[in-house]
Amino acid sequence: MLDEPLKPQTTASRIKSIISGSLGNLVEWYDWYVYSAFSLYFAGIFFPSDNPTVQLLNTTGIFAVGFLMRPIGGWVMGTYADKHGRKAALTASVLLMSLGSFIIAITPGYKEIGVAAPVILQIARMIQGLSVGGEYGTSATYLSEMAGRKRRGFYSSFQYVTLIMGQLIALGVLVLLQQVFLTEAQLHAWGWRIPFFIGAVLAISVMYLRRNMQESVSLANHPQPLSTRGTLKELAKHPKAVFTVVGLTLGGTVVFYTFTTYMQKFLVITSGFSKSAATLISAFTLVAFMLLQPLFGLLSDKIGRKPMLVAFGICGTIATVPILIALGHTKDFWTAFMLIMCALIIVSGYTSINAVVKAEMFPSHVRALGVGLPYGLAVSIFGGTAEPLALVFKNNNHQEWFYWYVAFCVLISLVVYITMKDTKKHSKIEAETTIPGSI
Repeated sequence: MLDEPLKPQTTASRIKSIISGSLGNLVEWYDWYVYSAFSLYFAGIFFPSDNPTVQLLNTTGIFAVGFLMRPIGGWVMGTYADKHGRKAALTASVLLMSLGSFIIAITPGYKEIGVAAPVILQIARMIQGLSVGGEYGTSATYLSEMAGRKRRGFYSSFQYVTLIMGQLIALGVLVLLQQVFLTEAQLHAWGWRIPFFIGAVLAISVMYLRRNMQESVSLANHPQPLSTRGTLKELAKHPKAVFTVVGLTLGGTVVFYTFTTYMQKFLVITSGFSKSAATLISAFTLVAFMLLQPLFGLLSDKIGRKPMLVAFGICGTIATVPILIALGHTKDFWTAFMLIMCALIIVSGYTSINAVVKAEMFPSHVRALGVGLPYGLAVSIFGGTAEPLALVFKNNNHQEWFYWYVAFCVLISLVVYITMKDTKKHSKIEAETTIPGSI
């Protein structure tokens, strides 16, 4: 609880707390990405159609609506985390994710219950959107607060390590089912339900793990009336930070979802790879991408956050269109891998540090809300619509328009990066000395 005094932290205790928080984050994002990874197989179950692109458009439309719940989750869970503690909010969010996964796993298809099938699917994704919206802001806050001054960029980068690992495990489950356990027909018929059952069980397990986490902020260290913690009124006192979070997220979230979740489908419907080959390429690139995050986080502790964001903005603006054009024309496995990796190396300048940058902008009593709500708004508007927009352009034979849209979004964020302060040098977390002791 927030009203319990915190004991001085050692390096070992901080690492233990960060691991506990990160494992929960991993399971949350596994559950979230399983939907995207397996949509190629269950799209026809919920949306009968002779056009595979139309089927995917329908499932990604539901994916996008799930994103609309993320700012609500960031608001509700962020408020709860600032009032009652990060641990309580993180435990509640993983319980919601388990519920959403279980509902998807047991929902009959369109042939059995008609239009009720996609309606239930939508409700389940809205529950998951609420959960993951609250998870991001609260876990970013928790990891940033638990990390010490010297290695805050490094430790907080593990939020995206576990986020990517969740996506990677989702793809790994798909590869195992594709290559070892099930036939293509079995995957389409019922095998796609297996990963949702796995996610529901894992989420329940993590809920118990999170109950034993240490709290990261204490009211004994930072007295603040309950009525002013985690409120929109208090958040409104930090308008510059709120708009900065939206602006710095805009380009990063669009390019991230383009080269991760959408890329599997892009390789199938545009480049012409088989589903299994596209899955393997995505899996290999995500492994390398995941390993890059701590390195870039460590680099930010040396040179600052702003230089890395500016580098991402410049390279992302210039390189996105050529990379996507080349990807659309390649038929070679390793060429596709290298092109995607070029993009993901660039994106790492954003993903590895975006959590800590946002957390460093807000004081502790509105930090979870300040990170979660504006981030959730930006991701729902721009990240959640990236894949459906790409498919709309594809379906209308104007896919290259999407390439320029992604580059333009990164350009907008670049302007924000250039004009913002370096949060490493102007950290609200550092100014508060949130937890006694440092590493």
